[in-house]
Amino acid sequence: MRRWLVTATTGLVLSGSFTMAWGEDPAAEPKAEPAAEAAPTPGAEQPPVSFHRDIAPLLVQNCLACHGDKEPQGEYQLNNFENLLKHGYSDTPIVTPGKPDESELLKLISAEDADVRMPKEADPLPAEKIALVRRWISEGAKYDAADPKAPLASILPPATHNNPPEAYRVAVPITALAFHPQGQELAVGGYREITIWNPADGALLRRIKNVAERTYGLAYSPDGTRLAAASGVPGQLGEIRLYDTAQGTLVAQLASMADVAFDVAFSPDGGKLAACGADRTIRVFDVASAKQEVLIEDHADWVLGIAWSPDGARLASASRDKTAKLFDAKSSDALVTYPEHGEPVYGVAFNADGSQVLSAGRDRRILVWNPADGKQIAAIGGFGQEVLQLAFSAGQIYGCSADKTVRQFAAENRAAVRSYAGHVDWVYALALNEPTRRLATGGYDGEVRIWNLEDGAQITAFRAAPGLAPATK
Repeated sequence: MRRWLVTATTGLVLSGSFTMAWGEDPAAEPKAEPAAEAAPTPGAEQPPVSFHRDIAPLLVQNCLACHGDKEPQGEYQLNNFENLLKHGYSDTPIVTPGKPDESELLKLISAEDADVRMPKEADPLPAEKIALVRRWISEGAKYDAADPKAPLASILPPATHNNPPEAYRVAVPITALAFHPQGQELAVGGYREITIWNPADGALLRRIKNVAERTYGLAYSPDGTRLAAASGVPGQLGEIRLYDTAQGTLVAQLASMADVAFDVAFSPDGGKLAACGADRTIRVFDVASAKQEVLIEDHADWVLGIAWSPDGARLASASRDKTAKLFDAKSSDALVTYPEHGEPVYGVAFNADGSQVLSAGRDRRILVWNPADGKQIAAIGGFGQEVLQLAFSAGQIYGCSADKTVRQFAAENRAAVRSYAGHVDWVYALALNEPTRRLATGGYDGEVRIWNLEDGAQITAFRAAPGLAPATK
């Protein structure tokens, strides 16, 4: 039975035997409190409070986890501006423009009684933030974005995220790995950062900052100049971002969502980027213009994995709704639904010519099926626990599992080729690089291992946690 780790800090969608309480910050120093806003100069005219810049981020960060579009507590639904003007369980609107003292939102965030005050079971909002909400309501609670029905997360300006710890006190689970196309670098999802490592010796090369708390999907563009990241804070924020590979700077924020983004994949020609997340959507972006071109809302639950067909015409998806699906990447038309897993599906991939789709998940199998009609071709077993991610490369199928191993199979006959053993915890992520014939695997305990695909030998192993002190016996 899969164990989902959900905490007050992140609602993290990880599972396994991670020993650190995930509310604990891996930073070496205590977490600094946000700097207070500078007090206005007496007599100086203050600019109007901006909803999309000032108020929406506050609501997303502090309220949306309990008052989103699904089962909002107290019937207060704060997922968009339109709902802010409606009633909750009382007869008082959540926000009454021009009347802060009659607005339920202000009453709740400023209440002295901890049993009444919002956010629930969390520190009270700083006085300057409460004052900002009061001023916004007093000014008429004006809306300054395009669509009042749009999800709050979608109208936020790109956030500048907190820096990662200079030195980690604990390792964090490895939830995303990606090789640079030339194989000389390995990108790893960290804590508020993406770390770049030398896969030959495990040396840290550089750190990409301005990243959301956790990263669940990484992909390099085919030319290696861009690194795409699917990141977020569960229940609060999801982001699809593009970073400059060499400089580590943010190139574009492609999307902001109300829940985490799980996976990203570049089209074979590098012109498009597909992404998916906990908001049940699949999105396709034009990389050059950073514009969203396709939105698919066909799954009934989180979409955990995404893959392009070799010709770039179709997308395959894996979902917690226990299905894998196939879509036309341009029109968004649903082509095939594959329901044979009967359990949540975590990973999906195409074979080399696109004539087969592979999907895997909680049922401990990799299933091979025909994208033309959704008929099963073969089932690959041998896993002791759920299969968390899979990949296809050079006629070989790879799957990593909660049984602490990675298994390799020949695509031609599905025969077992090799097992990569040595991890002491669940293997959550894998990445392949064909030019260097290397396999990277990442464990829940924060360990990354690099393997030689020619003979299965381990090349190096390291904890992807900058500054982490060596374990003492």
